[in-house]
Amino acid sequence: MTKSFRTLDDVNVKGKRVLLRVDLNVPMEGGRVTDATRLERVAPTITEISDKGGKVILLAHFGRPNGRDPKDSLKPVAEALSKVIKRPVAFAEDCIGEPAAKAVAALNDGDILCLENTRFHKEEEKNDPGFVAELTKLGDIWVNDAFSAAHRAHASTEGLGHKLPAYAGRTMQAELDALGKALEAPTKPVIAIIGGAKVSTKIDLLENLVNKVDALVIGGGMANTFLHAQGIGVGKSLAEKDLAATALRIMEKANAANCAIILPVDAVVANQFAANAPSHAYGLDAIPADGMILDVGPQSIARIHAAIDDAATLVWNGPLGAFELTPFDRGTVVSAKHAAERTRAKKLISVAGGGDTVAALNQAGVAGDFSYVSTAGGAFLEWMEGKPLPGVEVLKNG
Repeated sequence: MTKSFRTLDDVNVKGKRVLLRVDLNVPMEGGRVTDATRLERVAPTITEISDKGGKVILLAHFGRPNGRDPKDSLKPVAEALSKVIKRPVAFAEDCIGEPAAKAVAALNDGDILCLENTRFHKEEEKNDPGFVAELTKLGDIWVNDAFSAAHRAHASTEGLGHKLPAYAGRTMQAELDALGKALEAPTKPVIAIIGGAKVSTKIDLLENLVNKVDALVIGGGMANTFLHAQGIGVGKSLAEKDLAATALRIMEKANAANCAIILPVDAVVANQFAANAPSHAYGLDAIPADGMILDVGPQSIARIHAAIDDAATLVWNGPLGAFELTPFDRGTVVSAKHAAERTRAKKLISVAGGGDTVAALNQAGVAGDFSYVSTAGGAFLEWMEGKPLPGVEVLKNG
């Protein structure tokens, strides 16, 4: 597969001022970073540019501030990052203007500087040309390593790519390579497992996938909408009954595209939405009128395992049941472990993404066994929906 986008292999960064867009949106409590995963992910790109003698100038947003707000300052994040990469990280009190210009001018080759939150300026999200011009003054090249923000056409995530030579950082490169293997040029057969509560948030996704995959497993609350559309009683389960026609249309499209749709054949049903609520597995013809479907049943799990065994590539987004409540996490956890086992045995390429999905894989203890796990919620979904991502388009060759 030819590389369709420019990477750090295509540029000599020595002595250059490198504006590096990263994702530093880490969870904080009481001024301390509570989970450094995102910092660890961007560390390789930062240290590589620094080791090659580039001047690393970090651009990032944090939270959703309305103007300048001290609680959304990147200063404590820069300090935490310094501990992760074991190198000093200087900090500038603004991302444009004199404070930024002075801090950049003081850099030696290999130094690392973090600029203040780009979203302290409302022009960032508007991709304002004047703001882009101010940022452009600070750098010689732009490297985008924030796939999680690539679906947004903001000044620091897209605008800069039109003004400076643009490259993908290593995290972005890994993400694009993994997603390319999953959907653009996959090893067939390809299976997608799509779960979660609502069909309404995933209509575009399902319509794109039926043309790309050989089998589509539908679980979670969304499966109830499909079952209802086929005239199956789902009791008091979560179901978007007004979307029955949409569900049937997706099934017709799948049929026309030769994509098998795999829906639950049995379900774990409880009387209330609560952890450890008394539950029982029922066939679909016997769901009690006052019952709620909270997970796929044992026969459904066996079918999902068989589908995973038939596949060479798996794309996963969304849990199969109410995974945040025991024991209704069982379908998701058992299926995730099965996919992990196939991946470890080199029989499956597995790519998963989305917030709930990552949480579920962590709960199953198998996130590290999947071929690739994307922490980018919105960008991962838009990619899977087949939409072009502005922050990626601007890195392409041609």
